[in-house]
Amino acid sequence: MIGTITNRVLLEPRSLSDALKMLRDEGPLTPMAGCTDLYVSLNFGTLRETRFLNLWRLDALRRIALDRDRLSIGALATYTDLIRSPLVNRRLPMLVAAAREVGGAQIQNRGTLGGNVANASPAGDTLPVLAAADAAVLLESASGQRRVPFTSFYTAYRKTVARPDELIVGFEIERIRGRQWFRKVGTRAAQAISKVMMAAVDGEQPRVALGSVAPTVVRLPRTETVLAARRPMADAQTVLLSEIAPIDDLRSSAEYRRRVAANLLAQFIAGRRA
Repeated sequence: MIGTITNRVLLEPRSLSDALKMLRDEGPLTPMAGCTDLYVSLNFGTLRETRFLNLWRLDALRRIALDRDRLSIGALATYTDLIRSPLVNRRLPMLVAAAREVGGAQIQNRGTLGGNVANASPAGDTLPVLAAADAAVLLESASGQRRVPFTSFYTAYRKTVARPDELIVGFEIERIRGRQWFRKVGTRAAQAISKVMMAAVDGEQPRVALGSVAPTVVRLPRTETVLAARRPMADAQTVLLSEIAPIDDLRSSAEYRRRVAANLLAQFIAGRRA
C-alpha cells in the first residue's frame, strides 16, 4: 500500500538556526534530507509521521574539513561527498570503503551520513566505521550544542540519546594511527542490506566494531584486549562470539552471522601479518 501525502506537513527552514527554532517551537517534527529510508516507508504505507523538517538545502551541514586536527564531517555530507573527498580518503579510508557499498549511484548521491546514523539501524553501513573510529556525534538544539561519543549514542534498537529538539549536525574524528579495515557481507556487494559488517583499526590499541549482530552497532572491548596482547586467532574469535548477539531474520540466521563475524576477524588478523 502506497502511503498518502495529503495529510503531511513540510517545513522549509532557510538556515540551521531556523531549523532549530522550528524544532523547538513547532515540534514534534521529523527531520528529513536525502529521504532514502523515509520514502521507502512512505511507499510501503508504514510511515506514521506526518510533520517533517526539510534539511536538504542547509549547505552549511555538508562541510568536510579539518578542525584542530580532527576530521569534521557535516551531517548532510552524502556518500558521494565522502567518496570524492581527498580529506576523507586520506584520514578515514574505511569510511570511503563503506560509502562505496551503500546502494547505487543514485542512493550515494542522496543518502547522507547523518541520515544513516539517525536511522539507527544496526545494519547501517557506516555505523561500524564510526564506532571503530571513536567518532563523536555533534547534537545541536536552539539552546546549544553537545558532543556525544558515538559508542554512547545508541541506547537500544532504533533508539538514541538525541532529544526531539536536537539535530545531528556533524561528526568529529580524531586522527587514527594504524591500518584501517572494512568489510561488508551481503547478498550482493551493494544495493543489499548487510548480513554482517566489520570495521577495525590495527594500532597500538586495536579497535573492532560490528554491525547486524546485535540490536545496535557494537564495539568489542574484550576482543580488542585479546588482539592487543597478540594472543592466538582462535582466542580472539572465541571472545568475539561471546560479545555479539545476532538473531535469525529474513536475511540470515544467527548461526550464519556468528560464523561470518568470526571469519571476518580472521581476515582482519591475517592482514596484520601480511
